[in-house]
Amino acid sequence: MLSVKNLCTEYPNDKGEVVKAAQDVSFDVPEGKLFTLLGPSGCGKTTTLRSIAGLERPKSGEITVGGVAVYSSGKSIFIQPNKRNFGMVFQSYAIWPHMNVFQNVAFPLEVSSRKYGKQEIETRVMRVLRAVGLDQYADREATKMSGGQQQRLALARALVMEPKLLLLDEPLSNLDAKLRERMRFELKRMQRELGLTTIYVTHDQSEALALSHEIAVMSAGRIVQCGSPRDIYERPRNKFVADFVGITNFLDATIEAPEGTVDSRFRVHSSIGKLCVTSSESFRAGDAALISVRPEDVDLSVERPNGDNVAEGVVDTKVFLGEYMDYQVRVADQVMLARVHPSFNVSTGSKVYLHMNPEKCICIPEDKQYRQAA
Repeated sequence: MLSVKNLCTEYPNDKGEVVKAAQDVSFDVPEGKLFTLLGPSGCGKTTTLRSIAGLERPKSGEITVGGVAVYSSGKSIFIQPNKRNFGMVFQSYAIWPHMNVFQNVAFPLEVSSRKYGKQEIETRVMRVLRAVGLDQYADREATKMSGGQQQRLALARALVMEPKLLLLDEPLSNLDAKLRERMRFELKRMQRELGLTTIYVTHDQSEALALSHEIAVMSAGRIVQCGSPRDIYERPRNKFVADFVGITNFLDATIEAPEGTVDSRFRVHSSIGKLCVTSSESFRAGDAALISVRPEDVDLSVERPNGDNVAEGVVDTKVFLGEYMDYQVRVADQVMLARVHPSFNVSTGSKVYLHMNPEKCICIPEDKQYRQAA
C-alpha cells in the first residue's frame, strides 16, 4: 500500500551545516498494517514521517501510496500535503479550544475543497466519534476533556476524512504512564477494527512492541533493522538494536567453531566461559563477537543444572519488583542481570548457577563503531 524507496531528506541546521536526517530509507507497508519507526531522538524517524506527509521535501527517492506516486525525485513529482488525503496526529493534539468535540471533528469536512452537506457531515462525525468512544461527548467543550479523551479526539479528527494513510507522531508521549498503557490497547483495537494503514513514530520500545505488525529501528538517519516485534526483540542483528530495544546482557566472545551440523549454532569462548550460541550471521574461528542474552532468559538455581551454558556465580544485589525479581549475579569479572519469578529467593552473597538456552544466546558481530560512539 505504502512504498518508500531510497528516501533521502536533508536540511540546514542553525550553523548552516547540512543535516542528513534520512539516508537511503526504504520500506513497504501492506494495506491495513501498523508500521512503526522506532529510534532515539534525532535518528530521522519524524523527518521520514514528515516526508511521507509532504511536510518536508526530500532530496531524493520515491514515495507511492496504492501505486500512485506522491513524491518522486526521478519524475519530478511532489503532491502538496493537503492533496495527499493522509490523516496525521502530532505529539501535541492541537485541539481547537473554542470548539466543542463535534465541531473539532467536523471542521476538516467544513473547510474541505469538496462540499459536504450538513447531514453527511453529521453522519461522518458521529461515525468516527463512535469508533473512538466519544459519541456521548459530542457537545462537550474540547478543553474539558481528559488527556486520553483529547488524544482520541485528535484521532477522530484525522479519521473523519477517511484517509488513505494514518500518520502518528509520538501521539501518547504527553500522557501519564497508566493512561499511556490503556491508550495502547485503544489504538490497537481501532487500528485493527478499522483496517487503517498506519505509520507510527515513537522512541518508546514498549509502544512499538505492543502496537506494531512490523518495526523499523532507526539510527543516524538509517534503518538498521526491520522486522516483526518478536524478531526485533529476540533476534537483534547488531549491538545498537539489542541495546535500544529492551534490556540485555552483553558478553565479549571469540568464535571457536560451528556447533555440530546446525548452521546457526556456534561454540564461543565468552567472558563467563564456554557457551553454545545462535546467530543468523556467518562467523569463522577466531572472529570477535558479542553475545546478547535477555535477563528473562537467564535461569537461576541453587543446584547445578544439567546441560550446556551453565555458569557459577555469586548474588551481588537483588531487587523485588512485584511480579518479578531482578538479580545481579557476579560471574568472574562479569555482572549478569537475571529476571526471575519472586518464588526464587536467595540471599545476597549466595552461590547460584546460571543457565541460558543456546537459542536465547544471540551472537552478533562486534560493532566497533557503536562501541566507540557509546
